[in-house]
Amino acid sequence: MEAGEDFGPWLARQLRLADMTQTELALAVDVTRAAVSAWITGRAAPRPETIERIARALNTDLATVHTRTTDTQAGLPVGWYHRPGHADGGRELGNAAAFAFDADVEVLARETCQNSLDERITDNGRPVRVRYTLHELTGETLARFREAIQWDDLFPHYEVAAAQEQKVGRVVGAGLRDMYEHDRLVLLRVDDYNAAGLTGDDYDDGRFAAVVRRQLDSHKSGTSAGGSYGLGKATLWATSRLGLVLMNSTLSEPHEGRTERRLIGRLDLPWRQVDGQRWAGPAWFGRPDPNSQGAAVARSWWADEETVEALHLKRESGEPGTSFLIVGAHDVASLADDSPASDGDEGEDDDTIQRMHHRLVRALGKNFWAAMTGGGDQLPLLEASVRTLRNGVVVLPEERVDPTVVQPSRTRALKAFLDGTTVDKLTESGQVAATTVPLSLPARGGGRTSPGEHRAVLLVTDAEDADGKPNRVVGMRGNRMTVRDAVVPGLSSFVNPFQAVLLAGDAAGPHAPFAAEAEEFLRAAEPPEHNKWGRTEELTLTYSPSAYRRIASLTRETNAAIKELVARPKKRSKSGGGRLAPKLTVGAGKKKRRLSTATLPVLEELDAQVIDGGAWQVTGEIRIPAGGDTWRLVPVAKFDVRSGPRPTIAWAELVGVDNCQVVDGTLRFSDRARSATFRGVTDPATHAVRTSLSGLVVELRTGEGETQS
Repeated sequence: MEAGEDFGPWLARQLRLADMTQTELALAVDVTRAAVSAWITGRAAPRPETIERIARALNTDLATVHTRTTDTQAGLPVGWYHRPGHADGGRELGNAAAFAFDADVEVLARETCQNSLDERITDNGRPVRVRYTLHELTGETLARFREAIQWDDLFPHYEVAAAQEQKVGRVVGAGLRDMYEHDRLVLLRVDDYNAAGLTGDDYDDGRFAAVVRRQLDSHKSGTSAGGSYGLGKATLWATSRLGLVLMNSTLSEPHEGRTERRLIGRLDLPWRQVDGQRWAGPAWFGRPDPNSQGAAVARSWWADEETVEALHLKRESGEPGTSFLIVGAHDVASLADDSPASDGDEGEDDDTIQRMHHRLVRALGKNFWAAMTGGGDQLPLLEASVRTLRNGVVVLPEERVDPTVVQPSRTRALKAFLDGTTVDKLTESGQVAATTVPLSLPARGGGRTSPGEHRAVLLVTDAEDADGKPNRVVGMRGNRMTVRDAVVPGLSSFVNPFQAVLLAGDAAGPHAPFAAEAEEFLRAAEPPEHNKWGRTEELTLTYSPSAYRRIASLTRETNAAIKELVARPKKRSKSGGGRLAPKLTVGAGKKKRRLSTATLPVLEELDAQVIDGGAWQVTGEIRIPAGGDTWRLVPVAKFDVRSGPRPTIAWAELVGVDNCQVVDGTLRFSDRARSATFRGVTDPATHAVRTSLSGLVVELRTGEGETQS
């Protein structure tokens, strides 16, 4: 017999699936019951002619018995098992864990990528690869998929759930209407490779049970894991309007002698009554477990390749990891704007797969640029990409997220740290300065003795426009996911734009003191969203009610160290770009009055409104200190977007109203003026973002200015 699952365990499972006893098999193949027992326990193996009779008895082909890479079809068929209603009449009208997050693809990207990082196989030193596939099904392709998931059996449950006046019911109703009225269904698949996979038993402690069977079970190993609440996986179901997720896992360690194509589906609906039968909420798509009462509970099964294809769950290789298929994916954030689509939005409704594609790319870059960065002898921890299909045809090709594009300055800073090329002081453009800041660790359990002082690594470098808002510091720990992103307060207005990165815990490197203790402390200080460090119940219970003050102290030390680094003189970058960065030229002619920041005019008031055609009309009032009338200032308009760089907008009109005139795009003030007013109208043709989606920021930059066209 060819190598596959051991014959004994495989045969024992086939007998359970077929509801056949050892005695019945013995009679069917004309051997003794003792012989069958010997096969199952591994004390003997059947002869070739007996294997043929075993195949006939199990109603399968000879190759299936020889290879033993799948179960026979003699067992109970794959189907849906719905959890019966509680005997005491209790009702759950939805999964509370799913309400902890918005149904937002940016949140989904953050939580799922974090989970994949946590499950990365570290022994080989390779990154975990995560690929997001948006796939819109229509027409016959949609019909075939619905048949594969046994939609006709599910529809009565959906129909009842959608009629309920609860949040889940309204979401399900919207999903059904979208599918039937537009004849479309959006699938969002999350594949990871070089990850552990859903290992372990269907019911006992392990990764499989934590994800598929249980709520609030994080099952994380190691202090550097991102999650600690067991809530992140709920974003998978929250992103599905239909509450349905299918899974295909390739295991890093065998279960039942197998590793590939372990399938299961889970449906989360509210309590419902269908055809007089009460159902508690969740349901599972799998093979009936012969060991359960009445063989009614569905468990995972080892699927054949045809089934995997039909369910859109085929993986690209046998590398360990899991594929999660979100059925009926939607993005609430994409639906927030009801204004007509612009020319760049491809003329479709707001919940398009194209828009979801771009939002996924942005979210991955924003939150995981550091995990995607390598340097020195360290490979990146993560590779991430997004692709979009419609009925199997490419709509948007696979786009790999490049950290040097989405976060160039911060990526440069981290790479310099990993390469060992940082400097102590910033003396020229492009350098990365590094220092350390202290984190005094509290004792656990109310003890009095601190385990020690951790030294987090602080990196500072020049900002670039692609980074987004300047003068900020991002913080992270071992898995290098951005946890904290905050502005540095109290800076001088004359500071050149910068970006700062704080590496704490294991992220501070192998030689950082008390890194493991800091990792554990900071993990306890993160809320379920993992978007800041501060006071949490976990922190209070594990350490003390005052432990959060150590976070405040770390923040103060970090901000102070940043101010010291950026205050040191350094050369300007060629590209410039500061909000108030001076561009002074010493001429050979008439000697000019010396300018100082004390006389720098300030934009005091700004009135802006959207006019016909989608342009912003801006009126700005400038306060001019004594002696400040000789400054030459350029008003620069930008969209105030929620994430990413602020797109610059050209002026269609820029004029002086009071005490100033515009010469070549530059404001020139009247002699001895103490205030001035200008008015501008933006050019809608240069709007990178629809006006209704964003606010407006106007900055004053020093320089002679250029005419924008």
